[in-house]
Amino acid sequence: MDPITISAASGLRSRMESLELLANNLANAETSGYKTDHPFYGLYTSAEAFNPLGADTTLPVVERQWTDFSQGTLTSTGSPLDIGLSGPGFLVVNGPSGPLYTRNGSLKIAPSGELVTGDGYSLRAAGSNGQALRVAGSKPIEISPDGQVRQDGQDLGKLDLVEFPSTNSLKKLTGAAFQNTDASVVPVPAANVLVQQGKLETSNVTVPDAAMRLVGVMRQFEMLQKAVSLDSQMNQSALQEVARVTT
Repeated sequence: MDPITISAASGLRSRMESLELLANNLANAETSGYKTDHPFYGLYTSAEAFNPLGADTTLPVVERQWTDFSQGTLTSTGSPLDIGLSGPGFLVVNGPSGPLYTRNGSLKIAPSGELVTGDGYSLRAAGSNGQALRVAGSKPIEISPDGQVRQDGQDLGKLDLVEFPSTNSLKKLTGAAFQNTDASVVPVPAANVLVQQGKLETSNVTVPDAAMRLVGVMRQFEMLQKAVSLDSQMNQSALQEVARVTT
């Protein structure tokens, strides 16, 4: 495979990864608390690419993705089971294999009485070693700005709200849920977050911008496809010309 085709193929792969990120962002534009992802581009140089006569051959790649954790807009819903977080921090929920962190405040009451997110993760009570918050489904629920949950005048527990010194260790799973991938990064109680009952934080996906980026990446993808096709035609023509000369 010649250098032009190799470079174009690398570009196609990186654009495919970008398309997947953009498509996922658009698919979650209405997911409460969702944080948009962006590709981080870099150049890859393989050990076989050393060129003693000049610059090494480098290829464009998506080294990693990064997440924009900026605050989304808080919108009123009027539902007592909707909560929006204002300020940095996450709700701690029970995932399949440990704690997860989310800003999706669209809650519901499970048949067991547990408060759960739309993804089905139960909300942890602060200082309970992972115990889920439980309520009675037939009575109104009050959630104070500091996360205290009350029902029928009784304190049922407090939402476990935490923040991280750095969000670099957070890996997105599905929707708005994150997993801490570095045990040395320990979350601490959130100091500057307010819980607003009856509101939801919208995703911070800017739909028009994401759509424009999607169109741009698709056009780049088409151009790279044409480059591969043109290079193949040029190689074929060169082989045919060589065959004519030798005959």
